Amino acid sequence: MPKLSATEPLLHAGAKVVNSTFGRYCEVGAQAIILNSAFDDYAYCDRMADIANTSVGKFANIAAMTRIGPTDHPFAHAAQHHFLYRSSYYWDDVEDDDTFFVARAARRTALGADCWIGHGAIIKPEVTIGIGAIVASGAVVTKDVAPFAIVAGCPAVPLRSRFSADVIDRLLALAWWDWDHDRLRSALPEFRALKAEAFLERYGA
Repeated sequence: MPKLSATEPLLHAGAKVVNSTFGRYCEVGAQAIILNSAFDDYAYCDRMADIANTSVGKFANIAAMTRIGPTDHPFAHAAQHHFLYRSSYYWDDVEDDDTFFVARAARRTALGADCWIGHGAIIKPEVTIGIGAIVASGAVVTKDVAPFAIVAGCPAVPLRSRFSADVIDRLLALAWWDWDHDRLRSALPEFRALKAEAFLERYGA
């Protein structure tokens, strides 16, 4: 397994990346498609993820076969087929509808730092997933998810928070996801060994 890099994302076989940017230590799984998106440091997606028009936060964990920021059809019109906006595919005398594509790309999805998007989950456009949140496998998320919340179902609904309100506030204040690479390495034994409250005590938060 090649090591991750601070300068270039690790793209596995068949990954397709279009108009997207990556921070340090990012990884894109085999056969994944990344369109018009930005991955912040340490973010990764597993195989066959399909991600469009999304801002992916630091340390985001995106499982296989997820669909994030799926594009919509113009369902308020008389027709919702491709011929409305990919018109050049069907006729030689007309261009594609660029205004439609610009409006579609502007509908951004946002994933917070260290969130976990479970296998096969779908997250709709213009939804924000909070820092540290968990989206269960197979969930369909149509509304914003609070930091450190766990949501599941179709449509997804909150199940519970990962931590108490006090611990959440302290984690947000500590913001370990903004630590530099060396500090993360130094704290690795505590990340591995300590539960959240003990970790907060260790680092004075």
